[in-house]
Amino acid sequence: MRPYILAETNWAAMKNTKFDLAVLPWGATEAHNYHLPYATDVFESEIIAAESARLAYEKGAKVIVLPSIPFGVNTGQSDIYLDMNMNPSTQFAIIKDVLEVLQRHQIYKLIIFNSHGGNDFKPLVRELGLKFPAMFVCIIDWFKSLDKKLFFEEEGDHADEMETSLMLYLKPQLVLPKEKWGAGKEKKNKIASFLEGWAWTERKWSKISEDTGIGNPAAATKEKGEKYFKAVTEKMSALFYEISKADVENLYE
Repeated sequence: MRPYILAETNWAAMKNTKFDLAVLPWGATEAHNYHLPYATDVFESEIIAAESARLAYEKGAKVIVLPSIPFGVNTGQSDIYLDMNMNPSTQFAIIKDVLEVLQRHQIYKLIIFNSHGGNDFKPLVRELGLKFPAMFVCIIDWFKSLDKKLFFEEEGDHADEMETSLMLYLKPQLVLPKEKWGAGKEKKNKIASFLEGWAWTERKWSKISEDTGIGNPAAATKEKGEKYFKAVTEKMSALFYEISKADVENLYE
């Protein structure tokens, strides 16, 4: 039993315990190339959040990790079989209910620990901030926290070398043999403005990728995944600790 994981702890331990910070892992259930499981984002969010919380907890942070949310925004993948979609309005309702519980139990800090690129929580947190002025809410996109070029050879953002390496380390039994891996080749938008980043339109996944992957996973290894995992969790744990100890009324100087 890990006392910083809500799903594993019990009332005997909890009734006399107080936490300063709650962490809500949030993933997605979707195809990840041919070789990775649909719940890749869920596994990553759960395991990375748990290890980061362990490191912070052992340093003295009063942090509790909530059960993860397994569905994310997948409106651009509606025609890919059993890619599960949760609309932003549903996400709003879930976060609102979570905040109500936390506020009622005097836990005033929440990290939304995001593991899926299709989730965009900023507009939701902006609106909820007006409804819950006593709550401090922030969003972590853990996959943006480090320069992936320091760890991996190939760029990508879905079932790529990074995610494949991580899963080879975290859940190797769920990764298909290498001969099954797709190349993760992405078809680019013909309109240059979208490639430059200042214009945006949703990618229709079945039109941009034959295998649902974005980024070639061929160079992935378990060793790369382990090195990256340890670096990410060290960085996340430092932020968990800092937020748990922070005076949110005095954040600026």
